[in-house]
Amino acid sequence: MNQGQTIFAQIMQFLSHDEFSRCVQRFNGNRYTKRFSCWDQFLAMAFAQLTYRESLRDIEVCLAAQRNKLYHCGLSGPVRRSSLADANERRDWRIYAAFAHTLIDIARPLYADTDLGLDLNATAYALDATTIDLCLSMFPWARFRKAKGAIKLHTMIEAHSSIPVFIDITHGKVHDVNVLDILIPEPGSFLIMDRAYLDFARLYTLHQALAFFVIRAKSNLQFQRRYSHPVDKTSGLRSDQTGFLTGPLTSTLYPVLLRRVTYYSVETEKHFIFLTNNFSVAPLTVASLYRRRWQIELFFKWIKQHLRIKRFFGTSANSVKTQIWIGVSVYVLIAIIKKQLGLKESLYTILQIFSLSLFEKTPILSLFEDYDTQVQTTDSTNQLNLWEI
Repeated sequence: MNQGQTIFAQIMQFLSHDEFSRCVQRFNGNRYTKRFSCWDQFLAMAFAQLTYRESLRDIEVCLAAQRNKLYHCGLSGPVRRSSLADANERRDWRIYAAFAHTLIDIARPLYADTDLGLDLNATAYALDATTIDLCLSMFPWARFRKAKGAIKLHTMIEAHSSIPVFIDITHGKVHDVNVLDILIPEPGSFLIMDRAYLDFARLYTLHQALAFFVIRAKSNLQFQRRYSHPVDKTSGLRSDQTGFLTGPLTSTLYPVLLRRVTYYSVETEKHFIFLTNNFSVAPLTVASLYRRRWQIELFFKWIKQHLRIKRFFGTSANSVKTQIWIGVSVYVLIAIIKKQLGLKESLYTILQIFSLSLFEKTPILSLFEDYDTQVQTTDSTNQLNLWEI
């Protein structure tokens, strides 16, 4: 008989139970709780994320089918959908937000040596927001338009690792730029943003906080050149200028010098104008930094496709935020496992393999050794068939 731990239990061993307990105590999460604890709630919701469950009934049925293995997975007993629904409804979502941040603090050093591919001795962050549509009849608190509900997921990720370091969940009507009012910038870092964040009062606040920004300018920007610097036009650069804003309002909101870099993309046949308050990095680095902003678009696409953050198990704001934060925790947890075990597979592949083997009792590394062997065998067979043809 295999006395080993289930894959699910091995995954959860990468979490700190002590840190989780501190988060629970901070918000009195287990107050009046007799059976179904915050830890049970987290495990059940993490199971739903890892196995792509669609509903509370789906979670209940699937876990009931593995009743004899629940204890070995860390659950104290069977999961009832009514208990899970009540927990999602009533327990403070900030418990899981705080725990997600502890995982982020673990993941960031693991990816610190990842090369961004630029001549840059600073951390670059990409900031953007994505809208998650909701059914207005089921989520009346999230009214976005006349017949549509929505929330916004404001996120800042490390450009080199795609690890989220800041997340704020707001009503869909909140404009993207408002998040700059609560964001605490890291001095010396670069913040990459699109034109939705072009607010010169807020950009000047970033400048005063000793943070750098790279942002795309609008076509009607009133800017007066003071200096021009030589550029290599074969690289796509068209100009590198230092100047100041001349608009009646913008000149008062941002009263110091600003740098404007113009770049032509051969691939898209478009001209781009970038603004930055950094005057020391190469102009091509400024353009390349903005290109790294695409990482956050890929992040949003990934989590919407592979995590359960578009279909929710509850209809209250607390339930929605709980599910999103546990989904983020699972994403970061998979990223931690990838690094700590030295796995070469992508996060997508790791998640797919886990989804089919959570109740198996085998070491995690054995799963991926078998997967690598199977892939190599398949590749060899395909090559052989190609020669036979």
